[in-house]
Amino acid sequence: MTDVEARIKIDGKNYEILVDVDKALELKKGSDVNMQNVLAFNEVFNDSKKGMKASSDDLKKAFGSDDVNAVAKQIIKKGEIVLPAEYRNKELETRKKQVIEFFAKNAMDAQSGNPISRERIESAMEKAGVNIENKPIEQQTDKILSELKKIIPIKIETKTLKVVIPAAHTGKAYNVLQDYKKNEEWLGNGDLECTISLPAGLQMEFYDKLNSITHGSAIVEEIK
Repeated sequence: MTDVEARIKIDGKNYEILVDVDKALELKKGSDVNMQNVLAFNEVFNDSKKGMKASSDDLKKAFGSDDVNAVAKQIIKKGEIVLPAEYRNKELETRKKQVIEFFAKNAMDAQSGNPISRERIESAMEKAGVNIENKPIEQQTDKILSELKKIIPIKIETKTLKVVIPAAHTGKAYNVLQDYKKNEEWLGNGDLECTISLPAGLQMEFYDKLNSITHGSAIVEEIK
């Protein structure tokens, strides 16, 4: 068990809690975790190192509640968990492997059309000094690809799709579309029509997510 600080700044004031790092990360990723196993101390601080506790009035104003568990959940989910170096290094290595795997599956040699090995991609990333950010791969693919192109001839085969989402499902489906969306149009009946471009290797995964959200009611057409 390693206790670390989780914190957030609201209206110029710091709010800090001390948490078990593993349980807090589980909660931040969406798991249902008992707060008794998350909090190291049942207190919210303005400065945990000095032991300065946040007042009930400040908590109500900032979080809408002075219940420690409710406030702590907001701090963990919306704020920052201060990770020890070993965790940061572990997360970075995991993200690096995910990026390498993504390009190995979806990219090809732009000159020969052949697949590119994981070793070659990793070597190119190191030579290019690629900075992998703590966010989904889909949101940084173009940036990483641009860096890799400076080292090796690489391209990703993409598919262009026209997607129509029924009005009843646009709220949840929009999050699935936004990383790939080229343009959008809201139709008179409330349906959402989008043109998206995504790596060919992610096409089936995309269909699965979309069908799960829309219960199979989305209309998808590939644009040649």
